[in-house]
Amino acid sequence: MKRERRRPIAEFSMSFLDVICCGFGAVILLLMITKTVEPVLLEQSMVRLNGVVEMRRDAIFEIRGQTKVLTRELNDAQRELTKELQQLAQLQRELSIILGQYAATKDKADDDIAEQSQLASAKQSLTDEMERLLGTGFQRTDNTIAGITVDSEYIIFVIDTSGSMFNFAWQRVMQKVSETLAIYPEVIGIQVMNDMGDYMFPRYAGRWIPDSRARRRAIMERLRTWNPFSNSSPVEGIQRAVQTYSDPDKRISVYVFGDDFTGRSIEQVVNTVDRINAPDASGRRPVRIHAIGFPTLFQAAPNRQATLYRFAALMRELTRRNNGTFVGLAEFQ
Repeated sequence: MKRERRRPIAEFSMSFLDVICCGFGAVILLLMITKTVEPVLLEQSMVRLNGVVEMRRDAIFEIRGQTKVLTRELNDAQRELTKELQQLAQLQRELSIILGQYAATKDKADDDIAEQSQLASAKQSLTDEMERLLGTGFQRTDNTIAGITVDSEYIIFVIDTSGSMFNFAWQRVMQKVSETLAIYPEVIGIQVMNDMGDYMFPRYAGRWIPDSRARRRAIMERLRTWNPFSNSSPVEGIQRAVQTYSDPDKRISVYVFGDDFTGRSIEQVVNTVDRINAPDASGRRPVRIHAIGFPTLFQAAPNRQATLYRFAALMRELTRRNNGTFVGLAEFQ
């Protein structure tokens, strides 16, 4: 049997295997050189990053909360600013009104000064004319004007502030108060109260208001809107005026302005005033009582005319007994 001959192995086959082995070895060597971080270290790094993310998220929530707080504070500040701006605008309006009133008052004061100057000139001319006609030694036999004695140094107004007076006759009341003050160019003290005995200026309660042009203007200005409670009876005001200010060493006059008397007894009132304003040995009473009656009830309340007649009867008797004068007006406007 013929033996088959083997094919001879090529010489380069061993060299190829060597090259392959060296290539794998080089790859392994490269992997060993370049591998610097273990898998465990990569996992720890991820954990740390998660912690940082949580910290950042918490910081964001905190910043958002602070932003909301600051936004609320800003809104509150804006509302407060708006409120203060509104108050400032209101104050500016009030200032404008006051400045307007001041300008009007100043104009009125200038007019009053001019009128007083004219009145002084007229009075001087009248005095000169009277001296020329009547002689320098002429004297008035009494100190009366229209039947009302005007020799007092102190005057008290007792004014009915009831609805019938305030709503129907107040302009006439102001006119008569002004005229009464005019017939007393200069006194030592003035006082104003309503028929209940309430003071127009409470800080002067029990004291005299010093007389001056400014005080008289203040009285007239306050009288425009002065409307305290009233029971339509002048008794309380008269009694308080006499009891508080009666002084035998002073010449005092009380002026009662009213339109009705709702009390029970005229005689009781007259007797009470007689007791607290008793005359001295010469028959002189410490306080004169004058009265002016306003016929408002003829129009305002025809069913209450009886109280108007009772007021007139009371004032006639009081003024007669207390050295005064009662004047009944024919109209109240």
